[in-house]
Amino acid sequence: MVYKDKDLYKAFFGSALLTCLGVYLLGRPLMNHLSDSFSKIIMTDPYNENLWEFYSAAKRTSLQTIVETNLRSQEGKLLSRPFGSPKKFPNTNDLMFSPAQLNVLPTAENVPVDTKVILGPQAYKPLVIEMPIIVSGMAFSLALTEKAKIALAQGASLAGTATNSGEGPYLPAERAAADRYILQYDRGDRNHEAHILQQADMIEIQIGQGGIGGIGHATVYKDLPPKARRLLHLDYGQEEITHAHVSGVKDPEVDLPLLINRLRDLTGGVPIGVKIAAGQSLEKDLQILIDSGTDFIALDCAEAATKGSPPILQDDFGVPLVYAVNRAANYLKSQGVKDKITLLAGGGLFTPGAFLKALALGADAVYIGSIALFAMAHTQVLKALPWEPPTQVVWAQSRYGHKLNIKKGAQNLANFLHACNEEIKEGVRAMGKTSIRDVRKEDLFSLDPLLGQTIGVPSAFESCLDNRPGKMTKKTGGLPKEEQGIIKMESHK
Repeated sequence: MVYKDKDLYKAFFGSALLTCLGVYLLGRPLMNHLSDSFSKIIMTDPYNENLWEFYSAAKRTSLQTIVETNLRSQEGKLLSRPFGSPKKFPNTNDLMFSPAQLNVLPTAENVPVDTKVILGPQAYKPLVIEMPIIVSGMAFSLALTEKAKIALAQGASLAGTATNSGEGPYLPAERAAADRYILQYDRGDRNHEAHILQQADMIEIQIGQGGIGGIGHATVYKDLPPKARRLLHLDYGQEEITHAHVSGVKDPEVDLPLLINRLRDLTGGVPIGVKIAAGQSLEKDLQILIDSGTDFIALDCAEAATKGSPPILQDDFGVPLVYAVNRAANYLKSQGVKDKITLLAGGGLFTPGAFLKALALGADAVYIGSIALFAMAHTQVLKALPWEPPTQVVWAQSRYGHKLNIKKGAQNLANFLHACNEEIKEGVRAMGKTSIRDVRKEDLFSLDPLLGQTIGVPSAFESCLDNRPGKMTKKTGGLPKEEQGIIKMESHK
């Protein structure tokens, strides 16, 4: 029997080898013929019949626009795009830190770096987190599965930071998994009951968000899982509505202070703050929040994502984070409240470098959403790929959401957060500092002269001996005056 098995194996591998050899020998001429034929068609067909016409049109309008045009043509109704805008906004990529070397010495490797953040320092019960990274509000049922919400909460707890409930119904299992729990007081009249509010370590009143602004919207009954319908007390077929305004806040200057004080009394003094989308009237909005007595401000910028909103709100509304955070920090400082009101920033932040640059611009901590989901899901997205998007393991009512392993997801997120925090510490050491609170805008310079000028940091081409940040001249494209003569001389030659 042993010899027969060996003979069978030899025969099998021999035939397999011959098959592969045949495919190689015959396949190459076939592929060569097909390639030549296709190339000839592209090179000889008139443009109006040429397949290259599609590439040319796509370069002009983008594949994103072509696909969304077809979706609008097919459905004839409002598009709802997940994960925010693909548009490239001005961002932190053009900002750089300067490494300390001789003029300033780097911090020694054995010196600890402090990354703790106190959220709402003026509150009776401020919330302390071990790192300047918070898991953003993503709603149970309106966005994510119960398993995904629990995994995010457990992962944040393992890393020593906080998670945000989002605007969905209060989920007791998420609260139980979260050591530090931020409850969102949303515009859907959800989670407004006293016994729910008293579960929070911090409360965020959601006025608006970057991916959808402040508009009202509805989730149809069939798109909600049964548990969410029960928690929301919906009648059969009833839509779940998110209103354009927070209940009871008709006149923000009058009603918002009353709401904040009521929530503060009800919860025994946990930080009470407000989340807004960053708009061009930012300073006017900030003044209303300052006057309201808020403990923190969560600034959701133009790059912020959402489970779904119209592309027009994602692509064409809001101030990008690099400008919004800088403006907000400057205004809070000018009003003498920068150290009293915590500034949180979110929208398009994916890497430790981007997180640290947001802190340098004036944020006290950052919110992360999309990248937290990808980190948490990690290799579990393979359960949906290649036939479904990777988000099918986290979206509510998705085909593969039930297959998410909570324990693995939590550990993956915790690993990601720990790794990001360690990189942030290395960045702080590289600047010769020992705390994230010591990182300031003065530590930045810009690769883009216009960006540098607008936010008040020097450009990379400027001498450090010139202490006028962002100085530009029209005729020389932003070069310092002492270099203008060189340019003119070389041009003359």
